[in-house]
Amino acid sequence: MAKTTTVQAQIDPMLKQDAEKVLAAIGLNSTTAINMFYSQIKLRQGLPFDARIPNAETREAIAEARTGKKLKKYDTAKAMLEDLDG
Repeated sequence: MAKTTTVQAQIDPMLKQDAEKVLAAIGLNSTTAINMFYSQIKLRQGLPFDARIPNAETREAIAEARTGKKLKKYDTAKAMLEDLDG
C-alpha cells in the first residue's frame, strides 16, 4: 500500500528526542512506530492501552505511593516474601 498521507503533531521536543532514542535502541524509526500504533488502533478498534481516569481507590493508592504513606520496607527479599505469605 502506498504511503501518501502525512501525520503532523506538535509534541514536546524532549519527549520526541527521548522517545526516538528508545525507538532507535529497538531498531525502529518514528514513521514505523506511528504506523504500528495506527495499525493497533485499527485492529483493536481503540487505543492499544487503557486510557481512562483512575477510580478513587486507585487515585488513593497512587497518592500513597508517591508520598510513601503506608510504605513497608524490608531488609531482605525473603522477609518481604514471608510477609506476603502471611
